[in-house]
Amino acid sequence: MSEVNAILAISFRDFLKLLRDPARMVSTFVFPLIFIGILGGSLQANLGAEAGYDLLAFVFTGVLAQTLFQSTTAGVISLIEDRENDFSQEIFVSPVSRYSIVFGKILGESLVALPQGMAIVIFGIVIGVHMSVAQLAGLLAIGLATCLFGGAFGIIMLSSFSSQRAANQIFPFILFPQYFTAGVFTPIQVLPLPLEILSRISPMRYAVDLLRNSFYLGQADYPQVTLDSPALNMLVMALMFAVFLVVGTALFVRKERNR
Repeated sequence: MSEVNAILAISFRDFLKLLRDPARMVSTFVFPLIFIGILGGSLQANLGAEAGYDLLAFVFTGVLAQTLFQSTTAGVISLIEDRENDFSQEIFVSPVSRYSIVFGKILGESLVALPQGMAIVIFGIVIGVHMSVAQLAGLLAIGLATCLFGGAFGIIMLSSFSSQRAANQIFPFILFPQYFTAGVFTPIQVLPLPLEILSRISPMRYAVDLLRNSFYLGQADYPQVTLDSPALNMLVMALMFAVFLVVGTALFVRKERNR
């Protein structure tokens, strides 16, 4: 029970940090809405007729998955900052498993990301993205899976960085290219071989595509906006999740023991 209490305490702390930081709340909500409203709206107005499907909804689903994935990943990596301040010194000398700290961090950052996803969904409905109850339920389920997947990716990244400065410098070069190799904003059904390889090894690709699998299921646009089958996306995400979580946590624990 002490480990469960530690996980809940760490996760609740991360959620409280969001509530107590208005600037962060504004930035995390505003930027995805700008992407959807401005980029999605402009693409639909200029290229929607040629594409043959609603590009606003396409960008909406991509930005939703990308935001949930990125928010959880970046939040978990912020454990480096905790490790460098007094709070981290307290929790790392406490009789709590390092694995509990990692699980608590993933859960906490998922709780932080989900309200962002809810805001994006509400905004999507307001600007005219049509959603049924079944689609909303699918977005919730896949959104939670995306958060956990992003958290596991954050753990493997966390174990690779020695300081917050290194994370701030390197992480954007790992994450930002995935916006395009995952097809967040534009279709990527046809890519040159080098880009196809990069796309296939981009974790965000599978989260974005799985969310679109759910959103477009049963619609005529489904073959045009999705890349792989739901089964393949779920299989790849499950395998990557297991590898990221096990290897990343083991490396993180070993690094902490050597401090």
